[in-house]
Amino acid sequence: MQYLTEILTSFISSYGYLAVFILMTAESALIPIPSEITMAFAGFLVGINVINFWMAVFLGALGNLVGSLLAFYLGRAMGEQWIRDAIRKWGKWILVHEKDFDTALAWFKKYGQGIAFGSRLLPIIRTFISLPAGIAEMNVVKFSIFTFIGSFIWSAFLAYLGLKLGQNWEVIDPYFRKFQFLIVGLGVAAVGFYIYSHLKRKKE
Repeated sequence: MQYLTEILTSFISSYGYLAVFILMTAESALIPIPSEITMAFAGFLVGINVINFWMAVFLGALGNLVGSLLAFYLGRAMGEQWIRDAIRKWGKWILVHEKDFDTALAWFKKYGQGIAFGSRLLPIIRTFISLPAGIAEMNVVKFSIFTFIGSFIWSAFLAYLGLKLGQNWEVIDPYFRKFQFLIVGLGVAAVGFYIYSHLKRKKE
């Protein structure tokens, strides 16, 4: 992770906005590049007046949208079985696992199109949700709007933390992983409460 961080930060330092766009595009196109590193370091560069905050956030969100559309159309064109076979064959080379795809597929089926927005704050699913959305042939305009808004919020939050933390921007990564899993835990608890309440009313 330290080696990856050095490569990414050097790339962003050299190419600025273009690097932010490329890295965020790659992340949403299923390439394992942590947005926590990209946008937090971008926020740090904002703090030392190298780049503009809102331009970095916009390009981060735009990159996420472009990468998501690539995955979306891949899912739409190739279908579930081809995606599953491809993950089994090549997934290990880009750290993509079939269980992650299964999770994203289950969440999309369970929560519907709105998960295209909500998934941008969730671990793992945020980069995989585009595949089931494409497979289900979700309306591409609605998908794009949901994805961009969710990605914009995510990018702004990370960049803001990087800005405030200054040279200590790296410390957000372990905290964000805990934060993301907390969101998942709360979501699971909410679903459990809903099922419990529904069954209780049915029994009554």
